[in-house]
Amino acid sequence: MAAPIILDHPLIQHNISLLRDKNTGSKDFRELVSEIAMLMCYEATRDLPLKEVEIETPVAVARTNVISGLKLAFVPILRAGLGMVEGMLALVPAAKVGHIGMYRDPETFEPHEYYCKLPADIAKREVIVLDPMLATGGSAIDAITQLKKRGVTQIKFLCIIAAPEGLDALTAAHPDVQIYAAAKDECLNDHKYIVPGLGDAGDRIFGTK
Repeated sequence: MAAPIILDHPLIQHNISLLRDKNTGSKDFRELVSEIAMLMCYEATRDLPLKEVEIETPVAVARTNVISGLKLAFVPILRAGLGMVEGMLALVPAAKVGHIGMYRDPETFEPHEYYCKLPADIAKREVIVLDPMLATGGSAIDAITQLKKRGVTQIKFLCIIAAPEGLDALTAAHPDVQIYAAAKDECLNDHKYIVPGLGDAGDRIFGTK
């Protein structure tokens, strides 16, 4: 069972402070989410395997490293996860992108899947699931379960803000999935929102509130 990795890079932490500010508008919020995702992608791909190859430079032949092993796919959980895709693709433009749509029942707080479209070769890729917020963990657990049903064996989960309850639930349900978070907050309130959090990430990304 891998312990969640909380990324404390100063650039990430600075941007999270701006994200939390209720006065940050949608345009700036989207740009911050994208930038944080890019910085997190750098950390989450640190363990990608390498192989040595020969490259002919203008001066001589060099023995150097290139990425080997499984190719990557990013799977945002709709809709807020979409805000992280651009930043991820900035670092790994060759990655494929799938989508899993979830909504939370306002009374039971349980997640319900309404959409799933994944690359045909998803089982042959290392998949990074994206969602800015890990609250109860329900959506993340269900999304990862759907990926495993389709044969995916190497999965990571990236979120910006995580509640302790969500971290515990996701770790218990999928102990083989490495979690990366940029901040671990205090708790969930009675409405299952993360405290202090940053509000509804989807609404703030898309300006729907």
